[in-house]
Amino acid sequence: MQKLYVILLIGVISALMPLEISAASYGWGYKKATDHQPPEVGKYKAILDKYNSIYLDPSGDKHVYLTFDNGYEAGFTEQILDVLKKENVPATFFLTGHYVEDKPDLVKRMLKEGHIIGNHSDTHRDFTKLSKEELKEDIEILTNKLKKVDKDAVVQYVRPPKGTFNEQSLQWANELGYTHVFWSLAFVDWNEGQEKGWEYAYNQVIDQIHPGAIILMHTVSEDNADGLAPIIKELKKQGYKFKSLDDLMLKNLLPKEVIGL
Repeated sequence: MQKLYVILLIGVISALMPLEISAASYGWGYKKATDHQPPEVGKYKAILDKYNSIYLDPSGDKHVYLTFDNGYEAGFTEQILDVLKKENVPATFFLTGHYVEDKPDLVKRMLKEGHIIGNHSDTHRDFTKLSKEELKEDIEILTNKLKKVDKDAVVQYVRPPKGTFNEQSLQWANELGYTHVFWSLAFVDWNEGQEKGWEYAYNQVIDQIHPGAIILMHTVSEDNADGLAPIIKELKKQGYKFKSLDDLMLKNLLPKEVIGL
């Protein structure tokens, strides 16, 4: 009888637990390739494809997409924006709630100069540990904060904090109208006080570059700020064209001969 009671109790507890808590969790990562080839992402590709999420431009065209994650301001974003403006290069900035509230003038400048603002969540919490309502709240609060800075801001891309995801978080973001954007080129660049010089950032990008790369960089890095102009100049020299994520989405929706990309 006691054994039956325990079994029934376990069944009741299991029924009451939110199903989303049991979902598998993944940390975005890949095997770096060489010779200007995209990285191997294994089983993740099928999962991302299922939910219309992106990590690169698979066309083979020598297009590159600059993205920056901004959790807080370390004094280098203005320099980065100056370089982008001078080189006429578009970028996407994935912002947190703290950044939007703390630096509205920089956010306005990003938008004014034609850059895309992406959603990096309000509180930078692990999406896979949130319920559906919590995830919705964390994403939509950030979008609403951006709308207060610029009512015309369009926010359709989301980057999960620390690259953590599962099928449920991808699906829920889709239901809210957002597209997950990961990356195919990145390096350790977020540790303040551990700068290695602009050549480090430059070499990391040039060594890993491949057609269709979505590059992730963090604006807290002085190495990135100082290395950005040399990186852009060298990639242009190699024949790469800098495109926006909007270009990539359009490219995925329409035949190449129609849009002329």
